[in-house]
Amino acid sequence: MNGEAQENWGKRAGCRTADPDELFVDGAAQNRAKALCTGCPVRTECLAYALDHRIEHGIWGGMTERERRALLRRRPLVTSWRRLLEAARSEHQRLASPDEGRAWDVAG
Repeated sequence: MNGEAQENWGKRAGCRTADPDELFVDGAAQNRAKALCTGCPVRTECLAYALDHRIEHGIWGGMTERERRALLRRRPLVTSWRRLLEAARSEHQRLASPDEGRAWDVAG
């Protein structure tokens, strides 16, 4: 991801028009706030930003501050969450997409 894309992901966020007070809540209200992240096109970028910058409050990328702290404790050696999450997303997309060569062998 280039520098411009890194800075512009917020413009595509599903929550960009939400009341910020809806994203910085406690208790059961956090589940409603996390629902705003469902299907967001930049959920991965948002989560990576919060993890890389150690943002302590609010819902970011579908995770609460408690969930992010737990993740950071489990993976203390990660130096760039953005790189890690982008690599994981790429690998997932590669594995989830149909294998064109295999389809050719079956059809061929």
